[in-house]
Amino acid sequence: MTLQALIFDLDGVLTDTAELHYRTWQRVAEEEGFAFSRSLGDQLRGVSRRASLEAILAGRVLSEAQMTALQARKNDHFLTMLNHMTPADLLPGVLPLLDDARASGLRTAVASASQNAHAVLDRLGIRPRFDVICDGHSVLHSKPAPDLFLLAATRLSVPPSACVVFEDAAAGIVGARAAGMMVVGVGPPSRVAAANLVVSSLANVRLADLQRLVADRQPPAAEEMYA
Repeated sequence: MTLQALIFDLDGVLTDTAELHYRTWQRVAEEEGFAFSRSLGDQLRGVSRRASLEAILAGRVLSEAQMTALQARKNDHFLTMLNHMTPADLLPGVLPLLDDARASGLRTAVASASQNAHAVLDRLGIRPRFDVICDGHSVLHSKPAPDLFLLAATRLSVPPSACVVFEDAAAGIVGARAAGMMVVGVGPPSRVAAANLVVSSLANVRLADLQRLVADRQPPAAEEMYA
């Protein structure tokens, strides 16, 4: 099998919206008197808005109307912060990797649990660089289910085994591997150790390593590229 497509998570891979999500959930938790820690925030990376709220509630039972209202408030806070985002907020290595992928004839997609993925990509100025964008509105079952990744592969007309996924969250890594795809974990090894290959940022990614990853279904010789 040869590499045919790259699929990117958004939050924490292309830009650090993961921090914005943490701060907006923290604000909602403070407004409502709920406990919310940095460690819990890290666990919510790649998790849908509703599932995140359920984790924060930690067993508290709210009406459906209350759940909807809290999710909407969180999103309002997030969109306010998003207004300040610019292309300067792209993480290192994003543009060179997208350029290399295009020059090599690879297809590209975003597979994000965020319902604001299109808006974020517009603010970053990179939406036209992707052939396919699958977001929180695209599937019924979000990460860690494989549905988002399988949908991206289907829309790209590429078999899952010919795709490499870039993820910064445990939930996304589980979903991508369940979809039959090789996964590059972006971030500290303690968080993305379940990936097939670990890098500190997209600036450390080489297409040759990704091609070998797919061809051999094994990590490159330097299995861990965290620096």
